[in-house]
Amino acid sequence: MTFEPLIDPVPPVHDAAPSAALRHNTAFVRLWSATTVSVFGSYVTRIALPFVAILVLRAGPFDVAILRSLELIAALVVGFAAGAWVDRLRRRPVMIWADLGRAALLATIPLGYIGGWLTLGQVFAVAAAAAVLTTFFDVADRAYLPTVVPRTKLVRANATLTASISAMEFIGFGVAGFLVSVLTAPIAILIDAVSFLFSAAFLGTIRTPEPPPPPAEDREPVLHEIREGLRAVRDDRVVLGLVGSGMGLAAMWGVFGATWMLFVVEDLHIGPEVIGVIAALGGFGSLFGALLAERVTTRWGFGRVLVIATLFVALGNLLIPLAPAALPVIAIACLVGQQLIGDTAMTVFDVATTSVLQRRVDDRRLGRVNATARVGGALAQLTATLAGGLLAEAIGLRGAAFLAPLAALIGTAVLLASPARSLVRDVEREAPAN
Repeated sequence: MTFEPLIDPVPPVHDAAPSAALRHNTAFVRLWSATTVSVFGSYVTRIALPFVAILVLRAGPFDVAILRSLELIAALVVGFAAGAWVDRLRRRPVMIWADLGRAALLATIPLGYIGGWLTLGQVFAVAAAAAVLTTFFDVADRAYLPTVVPRTKLVRANATLTASISAMEFIGFGVAGFLVSVLTAPIAILIDAVSFLFSAAFLGTIRTPEPPPPPAEDREPVLHEIREGLRAVRDDRVVLGLVGSGMGLAAMWGVFGATWMLFVVEDLHIGPEVIGVIAALGGFGSLFGALLAERVTTRWGFGRVLVIATLFVALGNLLIPLAPAALPVIAIACLVGQQLIGDTAMTVFDVATTSVLQRRVDDRRLGRVNATARVGGALAQLTATLAGGLLAEAIGLRGAAFLAPLAALIGTAVLLASPARSLVRDVEREAPAN
């Protein structure tokens, strides 16, 4: 078959700035705005919520591991069903209702704190319920982008969205530590609740019509559609390789999530303000990765870039357990190095993988393929998070943190064993008949 190039043959600028076509695409600009404002609040919560558990409710390592695991458990419980329903519904309303639900849930944290009835069980319940809505939102979001952006512009669109997310990572993490110190962690979470309301408002103004979902009489049972999504991943060795390598990196983030903050606070004795700044610098790494993604995939091909990216992710995360507690300046330098190296490489991996899947999978299977990838990643990350928390109790936080780079190398091995390693620019295949 004749392949259509994924990227324009001679892109005028190799960066993450939106092209003129994207800037004049009103629907994309509004989606971009919704993503930017909600991500800012979410990064504040990513710092604030663990501090609610650690500083306000005196949670220990395994409690923090459970808190980190709830999002993954939600993805496992509802992920496949979310993919099936997203493929049989219009995606934008799903995203709007998920935003509104998350705003209401997160608002109960500061209310409980002010009212004196905040408990660790409540924090767990809110985190779990919000994670269910996040699963539906994320599956719908990745399937919705090709509705408003031509498929030949998806790399640039994904890079633009990722660049904004990276900027918000820098700003959100940068102010989160200070907000926790000044406002307290529960009150800081209110910012995230408000950001979801703004996101819903932006999404509500998009007028680009979505392709009609399948008529009700043509729908198969949900379990049948879930199996079809699994087959779509299993039968395409490239997609299977991408999902498998993503699972390896997800396992790495599981160990990271279970150990990083406690290691930095308890072993390295670094406070919330410095933690926020360190995490914010990862935004520079992510932004640089977004700026690089189109350039490097155009020059070297998707497969080679994906393999190299996983190796750099592993290298970056190796710096965490090597940070010396007795030398705080060097310790902080190691943590900053992880943010810059690891986040840069991870962003390149994410942009490349997302763009390949959006081009390679037909529209009404994309939600289920995204959900399968999400469930696979959640399973790997959940297993690694719980294992990391238990091992941290047994062998210490530093020893457990050494498992993270090893998990990233599993992602490299999966790619090397997959035909995905040979992807250049022609990533499409014939879509299966509906």
